[in-house]
Amino acid sequence: MEKDFLPISQQDMEKRGWSELDFVIITADAYIDHHSFGTAIISRVLEDAGYKVGIIAQPNWKDTADFMKLGKPRLAFLVNGGNMDSMVNHYTVSKKLRERDFYSPGGEMGLRPDRATIVYCNRIREAYKNVDIIIGGIEASLRRFAHYDYWSDRVRKSILVDSGADLLIYGMSERHMVEVAHALNDGLAAKYVRYVNGVCYMADTLEEVYDYVQIPSYKQISEDKIKYAEAFKIQYEEQDPIRGRTLVQEHNGKYLVQNKPEMPLTRAELDKVYALPYMKDYHPIYEKAGGIPAIEEVKFSLVSSRGCFGSCSFCALTFHQGRIVQSRSEESIIKEAEEITSLKDFKGYIHDVGGPTANFRQPACSKQLKEGACKNKQCLSPSPCKNLDIDHKEYLGLLRKLREVPKVKKVFVRSGLRYDYLMADKDDTFLKELIEHHVSGQLKVAPEHVAHEVLKHMGKPAGKTFDKFCEKFNNINEGLGKKQYIIPYLMSSHPGSTLQSAVQLAEYLRDIHYQPEQVQDFYPTPGTLSTTMYHTGLDPILMKPVYIPKSKTEKAMQRALLQYRNPKKYDIVYEALVLAKREDLIGYDAKCLIKPKNYKDVSGGKKYTQHTGKQSNKPLSKQSNKPSNNRSNDKHTGKSVAKRDNKRHVR
Repeated sequence: MEKDFLPISQQDMEKRGWSELDFVIITADAYIDHHSFGTAIISRVLEDAGYKVGIIAQPNWKDTADFMKLGKPRLAFLVNGGNMDSMVNHYTVSKKLRERDFYSPGGEMGLRPDRATIVYCNRIREAYKNVDIIIGGIEASLRRFAHYDYWSDRVRKSILVDSGADLLIYGMSERHMVEVAHALNDGLAAKYVRYVNGVCYMADTLEEVYDYVQIPSYKQISEDKIKYAEAFKIQYEEQDPIRGRTLVQEHNGKYLVQNKPEMPLTRAELDKVYALPYMKDYHPIYEKAGGIPAIEEVKFSLVSSRGCFGSCSFCALTFHQGRIVQSRSEESIIKEAEEITSLKDFKGYIHDVGGPTANFRQPACSKQLKEGACKNKQCLSPSPCKNLDIDHKEYLGLLRKLREVPKVKKVFVRSGLRYDYLMADKDDTFLKELIEHHVSGQLKVAPEHVAHEVLKHMGKPAGKTFDKFCEKFNNINEGLGKKQYIIPYLMSSHPGSTLQSAVQLAEYLRDIHYQPEQVQDFYPTPGTLSTTMYHTGLDPILMKPVYIPKSKTEKAMQRALLQYRNPKKYDIVYEALVLAKREDLIGYDAKCLIKPKNYKDVSGGKKYTQHTGKQSNKPLSKQSNKPSNNRSNDKHTGKSVAKRDNKRHVR
């Protein structure tokens, strides 16, 4: 049969000669058959394993009609909340409704419910009383234990309990999804598939659960923040496929059981997943609505790896993809690049070659694949581990080969780069070629902050690492005769950030003559270490208190300080400096951030009540030591605000 999208209607099933499906996938995203989307991968993996799969994308959840349009599946409904947690998709950090949904036709909002996984499961139960329901994807994966929910400001039960599903599959679930499918096909009910790694299930007793660690219960962590932090620490430490143990958490007399994570895919297995017959586009039913915006970011990009040993505290990757990096072979990636060049709208530009962290192509050290990632030690924080394998040769070789693919004009690297890992490499060959061939005028990196106490809680490199990286970047550009710039991502109000910390960051921006166009407030999303700090006021690893900026006023102050040149923010910046007892930064000296209120303009004698300094959000330029006059934007791709809010929440 000619390659095609999977069935979304009875007519599609009839074309294939199918009267019944084995699995029906319900997803909160529009149907995009591209391997950057979880629904596409799982559907194609199951198809490759011999199962008949259909897709119901963004069903109308007000009644059961849409949930029944493909009939009752022979084996199970598979439910996911989309490529992002549905609450992050809907709301900004200030809990205001977003204007666009990048995973919906034409970017239209309102095509998915809040807490989509739970709502969809409820509708399926209304439609079919006796059918197995399995939940997965980012929303289920990061809410598998009882967890703090930022939007309701309370601890919620495991999503497996609230959804009433029979089984939860967490992580990047290709291998264990097929194993579960085979068990169902052999006649086992989903709720009894309890022997597979990477799944969670509910048990009435613990009689048949062995070698487990019991963490504080839902009731305990709801009532006691210390217990919450203790529970998270155990989850965090046991999140490893080699040394991790089964975890148990009581929920009102029943037990949530999490089997240890599944082992990462081998390179051959990963290559096979990415070689499946994806259509590499959204379904044509969305054409009239203008397509799906999310495809623009990935259509001409190449996924080279998954997993990350960077372990930023605000990132959910540890609980979803894991710390052990896996990568595709050069042959697999180059073959896909050649396929991309044949697409009718390909302009010669490969937008990205990377993953969660582009310059990670192998496990952090040989020990990880034998003994697992270290339980009480990070690979890069507070400084690179002495056992860290630092090598960019393979990645560099891949980029060189991609540059030679016919029809390819330029290959960009726009995934996150760990600049501390780059700086730890004594060989500058990769950095030089990155700057010469793979930067489109601006290189986006994420120092996030400069204050030591904030970086410590973020799990980011402290000291002068970022400054040294900028210096090296600028020197290489100067040697190449290029004018390229660093765009730093910055975050305000992260746990550990006091008003004084924010002032310190503002002073740093003053000294480098840069003001960010956008500032990201810390967003407490499910499943991260930072969210646990936000909720409990404790660092769960050290069990020590952490300062948490929670009031709207202070968060607004911290954000405004990073854009202190903006005249609209003068009053709140003034108030923040007074509150921080930093009136020394209000005045006429070059070190001052703003001028005093009611100062006189000597040229005209007119009184002003606002700061009149010109706002600058241009990228950094060493050549002038001032913001660059280069206003060019990254025209080939751009991260959506929603994706930045849900930093590195993938699949």
